[in-house]
Amino acid sequence: MVCCGPQAVAGVQEPVAAPPKTMAPTTANGNVDPEFALAPHPTIPKPEGPVLVVILDGFGENEFKDEYNAVHVAKPPLVSKLQGVAKRSRTLRAHGTAVGLPTDADMGNSEVGHNALGSGQVVDQGARLVDIALQTGGIFESEGWKHISEAFEHNTLHMIGLLSDGGVHSRYDQVVQTLKGAVERGAKRVRLHVLTDGRDVPDGSSIQFVQQLDEELAALNAKHGVDCKIASGGGRMFVTMDRYEADWDIVKRGWHAHVLGKAPNQFKDAVTAVKTLRGPEDKKVSDQNLAPFVIVDEEGKAVGPVQDNDAVVLWNFRADRMVSISKALEWKDFKVFDRERVPENLKFAGMMQYDGDLGLPKNFLVPPPEIKKVSGEYMVKNGLSTFACSETQKFGHVTFFWNGNRSGYFDSKLETYLEIPSDKVQFNEKPDMKAKEITDAGKEALKSGKYQMVRINYANPDMVGHTGDLNATVRAVQTVDQCLGELLATADEVNARYLVTADHGNADDMVQRDKKGKPLMGESGAPLPLTSHTLAPVPAFVGGKGLPDSVNFRDDLPKAGLANITATMFSLLGLQAPSHYEPSLI
Repeated sequence: MVCCGPQAVAGVQEPVAAPPKTMAPTTANGNVDPEFALAPHPTIPKPEGPVLVVILDGFGENEFKDEYNAVHVAKPPLVSKLQGVAKRSRTLRAHGTAVGLPTDADMGNSEVGHNALGSGQVVDQGARLVDIALQTGGIFESEGWKHISEAFEHNTLHMIGLLSDGGVHSRYDQVVQTLKGAVERGAKRVRLHVLTDGRDVPDGSSIQFVQQLDEELAALNAKHGVDCKIASGGGRMFVTMDRYEADWDIVKRGWHAHVLGKAPNQFKDAVTAVKTLRGPEDKKVSDQNLAPFVIVDEEGKAVGPVQDNDAVVLWNFRADRMVSISKALEWKDFKVFDRERVPENLKFAGMMQYDGDLGLPKNFLVPPPEIKKVSGEYMVKNGLSTFACSETQKFGHVTFFWNGNRSGYFDSKLETYLEIPSDKVQFNEKPDMKAKEITDAGKEALKSGKYQMVRINYANPDMVGHTGDLNATVRAVQTVDQCLGELLATADEVNARYLVTADHGNADDMVQRDKKGKPLMGESGAPLPLTSHTLAPVPAFVGGKGLPDSVNFRDDLPKAGLANITATMFSLLGLQAPSHYEPSLI
């Protein structure tokens, strides 16, 4: 299936034309717009074959090389070989300030990583933008805030999102500040619908976060005489937070719990709900997979379904897992599943706008980053063709996020985007995922002679790593290594040049550790799995039969990060990168 954004779903009438739209075509007479013209590289000649760019999603280079590092345990032969090539192997920073996040204690993620890889620029990202808006008070002056505040006096404000301090999709302190800001500005009745994490923070920490939130709500109620409660919840991978419309049942469960106040599990308080749904010690259910629950009163009535004239805020700042639920909340002609009851005159806003081209949601509290003049636009303006491919779980990353948070093609005549549908399973069950299909598509694109650049993302190390299953993640790394070998062999057949890297770490550490790096064990003596991304740097390799022997990595950029990849791609194409990009690595 060839697409240009998150996969289409039967029954949904998109508010844009079905064919991919052209965002910035080349000039009519074929000449390059002077503003985008790229000069030939002074020392690297134009390649005879294509340039292959491969992102090994979640493949870090970790300092802890032990039995809990799936990359180390897998002993991937090809990557090990590439690491041994002098002057053509190095690591890059892929977290924190290197990708526009507030501090170097913040894990990188696929969204900001692909923004940097595709744009060549380090821009303030979601968490940082929300921090600034809260610090300046700008969030409370926004049009989105004015929109939701219409419900404060006589109706309920509902806040829905991921409850953790992981800083990837949301952050606990921002939720509390937004909540307090609403109460201080007139919100009298607030209901929170909490999604437990277990991926970006240690599994089991859900209990701590829910307890802490309950205490915050009690303090607000006592101080301001308001009515604030947790109303519903569930695990992020099972309730509400679908990604790229891969599983609409996830969204349906969230709609039922949050909006309708219906769930198979009913409790009097959220702490009891989470503790109960996690199950016994010997059969723990991960936070990320908790079943949906609803909080009820003494009469068994849900305490917080969404009613007519209420306001709803999604507090996640990261876009990918908020788009599907936003469609259900905002689109009047939504038909993917029966919503049963749709609140009238709903005041709905996102923390940010999750899809700028769809204008979704229409109202938001914090404006998105503006990432201009990204690599894809330079490619088409200079008449260069691109093939981009991944499976559903990372398709939006290798297209939408790569292109600076834009849906669609820059020029559909010069770009082909191929999505391989992901399996609808927990990925440790099928750790090979769609790596073979992606590899076959990449090989075909390389051999076709149609493209100057072929861009591939392998999702396995990240998506399987998130399950916490060490053995499955080892298999995922081995599978990707084998597939990468096939891809690079084909690249050599067509005299291509290649650039291989990753967007952040994950598979490189699968256990929680103390401050000294010692693995932590649970009450049963088993290691506590780590399901989040890591702070590790990522590898970067250049090579290929089409690359002159004289081309090597520079040795004067020790702190280079993912944004340096973009200029490096242009160097491999025999072109000088735009001057506002981070410098090339070669």
